Amino acid sequence: MPSFNQPLGGNEMPRFGGPATMMRLPTQPTAQGLDACFVGVPLDIGVSNRPGTRFGPRQIRAESCMIRPYNMATRAAPFESLQVADIGDVAINTFNMTETLRILEEAYDDILSHGCRPLTLGGDHTLPLPILRAMKKVYGKVGLIHVDAHADVNEHMFGERIAHGTPFRRAIEEELIDPKRMAQIGLRGTGYAADDFDWTASLGARVVPAEECWHKSLTPLMDEIRAQMGDGPVYLTFDIDALDPGFAPGTGTPEIGGLTPIQGIEIIRGCRGLNIVGADCVEVSPPYDPSGNTAITAANLLYEMLCVLPGVQYRTG
Repeated sequence: MPSFNQPLGGNEMPRFGGPATMMRLPTQPTAQGLDACFVGVPLDIGVSNRPGTRFGPRQIRAESCMIRPYNMATRAAPFESLQVADIGDVAINTFNMTETLRILEEAYDDILSHGCRPLTLGGDHTLPLPILRAMKKVYGKVGLIHVDAHADVNEHMFGERIAHGTPFRRAIEEELIDPKRMAQIGLRGTGYAADDFDWTASLGARVVPAEECWHKSLTPLMDEIRAQMGDGPVYLTFDIDALDPGFAPGTGTPEIGGLTPIQGIEIIRGCRGLNIVGADCVEVSPPYDPSGNTAITAANLLYEMLCVLPGVQYRTG
């Protein structure tokens, strides 16, 4: 029977000690030999309001120390079926977005060359663009499940074509994602124009405003989205500001009236059975997260993402 990496248990080392890695997993410098990896992108040069997401990966790792190997609700046993490690952070260029995009694309080229599925700790929401550029070389156009308060399809921000509010317009223009296999969930708040959320819908994407999610389970919605995604490759991107700031205050662009953590879990668990080729949780800003609740939530959402990757076994009985 193959030997899989395991998170360091709380009875072997107190939860407040041990390695500062995601779930206190072993670390290695590359994705070689891995089925899935946790990787940090300490990026906030693309933010437009409150900064601090460069500290997100470190804080998410710190707050992941309480997560245990088995998912008691779904019976997922990812560490019995996948080889997983934390491969550290990508060394971005803090002063140059163009160079950072190149660095990130090359880093994910390498991850994907090993047949590994990356789970990314953000970092601001610019980061999916270079990831999707790398994905296209391997998978072609992918489907996208995008959980967010904002559509992130601005034409530009302050004249810049690349920032955390533009990645999915660029991704559609570059034919990295298939709009007909795209779903945006949790959009809300105010806009610059009445039709701010309509562009992706006009291309065939499904747009689910937060108001359509209020006071209900999202499990039925995910049944429909799984059918929309079909059998092709899918990338899942989860902006923590999709959640209401009452639950996740530590983010740069909070909007009231958002999703609950339970709904966030329902969305991710609803991805089970899809060909998820990578995922991220972004926009955690520790300076605005004094209790650590935002990072704790992000860490658990990333664990849930691991649990729905292809190849994960589920304990029965």
